[in-house]
Amino acid sequence: MLEGRRGSAGLATVRRAAGPTATGKAPRRAIAAATVPRRASPAVPARPGENAADDAPAARGCDSHVTGFTGKHGLIVGVANKRSIAWAIAQATASLGARLALTYQGRFEEHVTELAQGLPATPLVLPCDVSSDEDIARVFATVQQEFGGLDFVVHGAAFAPREELSAPFSQTTRDGFRLALDISAYSLIALSRGAAPLMEPRGGGSILTLSYLGSTRVFPNYNVMGVAKAALEATVRYLAADLGPKNIRVNAISAGPIKTLAAAGISGFSGILGVYRERAPLRRTVETSEVGDTAAFLLGDGARAITGEVVMVDGGYHITGM
Repeated sequence: MLEGRRGSAGLATVRRAAGPTATGKAPRRAIAAATVPRRASPAVPARPGENAADDAPAARGCDSHVTGFTGKHGLIVGVANKRSIAWAIAQATASLGARLALTYQGRFEEHVTELAQGLPATPLVLPCDVSSDEDIARVFATVQQEFGGLDFVVHGAAFAPREELSAPFSQTTRDGFRLALDISAYSLIALSRGAAPLMEPRGGGSILTLSYLGSTRVFPNYNVMGVAKAALEATVRYLAADLGPKNIRVNAISAGPIKTLAAAGISGFSGILGVYRERAPLRRTVETSEVGDTAAFLLGDGARAITGEVVMVDGGYHITGM
């Protein structure tokens, strides 16, 4: 999302289908229909494909495994505190049965460790600076040892020096540009490279990253982070093409502005929130839980044919012209 200060995972930056009625009972008409016998029809030989077993694949989309994560293991990079989008994704997937590994960077260890205690299954909590290949290798070695494989990865790492966001974009420094692109975009490549060998033996997996509309439109004081997010979205497409033959999907969520710890580093952030509330079709901003639910879908089997996409979760703001 909106970035600006270093956070979890070496990096971070400015940064449940309709069913029964509300009473939990089936409608009276439906009950009657189920209990009144119908006139028997002449027996007709079944044709190939008409048996229940033959029809099972078509009904697969209604099975609980489409959204459930029981027996699955995931790595989530980028949790800083309870307001982090990465934390909302951790909550959403863990509530559906996933066993997780969470990474932290530096001063966020205490926050992440405390949050981890609130998940249904105690997760691994590991240090990781995503600008270090050695740290990344250690994380995946530990995940392999503890989990025996991996089903999904969430990349929530991004960073740009505060001065690069406050100064005019034309004054972006070479070092600032390099750092923003390294942590915010290249780290997705590094994590994907480490995750692939753990996913392939399990039949594939899903990788998800977090972007923002500043990748394609100019937002005040977003500057080099917008360029980094553009690179990140291109990276999603190239990784999706590269890892697709291994049945590994790569997608991104572009969420609307959310009051995360990282957002504090963006000058005028409150004004951006106001514009979204005024102009987005839903006339509001989004909540981290909404992004978490979308992420759970993209990471799960229900999205098994979706890859290379940037999914907008912003109340529709991105479709507006004025």
